[in-house]
Amino acid sequence: MTTLTDHVVLLTGASSGIGRALALALGAQRAKLALVGRDEGALEQVASLCRAQGAEAVVLAADVGIESDATAIVDRTVAAFGRLDLLLLNAGQDMWARLDEVADPSIFERLMRVNYLGPVWTTWRALPHLRESRGRIVVMSSLAGLTGVPTRTGYSATKHALHGFFDSLRVELAGSGVSVTLVCPDFVLSEIHRRALGPDGKPLGTSPMQESKIMTAERCAKLALAAAAKRKRMVLLSARGKVGRWVRMFAPRLIDRIAARAVARGH
Repeated sequence: MTTLTDHVVLLTGASSGIGRALALALGAQRAKLALVGRDEGALEQVASLCRAQGAEAVVLAADVGIESDATAIVDRTVAAFGRLDLLLLNAGQDMWARLDEVADPSIFERLMRVNYLGPVWTTWRALPHLRESRGRIVVMSSLAGLTGVPTRTGYSATKHALHGFFDSLRVELAGSGVSVTLVCPDFVLSEIHRRALGPDGKPLGTSPMQESKIMTAERCAKLALAAAAKRKRMVLLSARGKVGRWVRMFAPRLIDRIAARAVARGH
């Protein structure tokens, strides 16, 4: 597999979960890392682990749900390393509530800012640098970006929006040398579930998932980076997702039932 050694990587949501696993996997490849997140202390811990593996790493404390932060991280990355080779958009916020249970509708705007507008703003700013390096854009999406999922209406909507945006951008970039990869995990063992917004707009605090039965963040990161290295168009990270993509065309009600059962079971 093509490695990403010495590639300059801007990674959002790097302080925990899948982002942390991505950072450590890239650190093992000795990439040059700009690690983005809101928790500067947690980012410093991840950066130290990456440096111990021989990588270069800088910490960029920022909130990608704020436009000025989402664009500034590109400028700060280029200032630190002189270029940008891989934009890895991983930051995300989840929800876990039926629409008729939601008491605080502001959660939908919050989800859209972090999950959709943040990646859009950052990509807009990064595009000239990625054209120059003939680089890669990798978007950590979800199976929820391909099918509806109960209790996650707002989350699923933001992921559907990502697919529309980046599929369109891929067409615009044809012949530029810049690739766009959409990564669609199934449920993954990550802090995102504990931080998912409940009906009152506050984090759940506990995971609703059966964590022993879902993919690890490390496995997810390995598969995502393999797809990035090969400049794949889209990769689905579970058998359920791969089969469901095709079954949906012929038996959409069956996929609805499978999605409902997966949420009810927590895996």
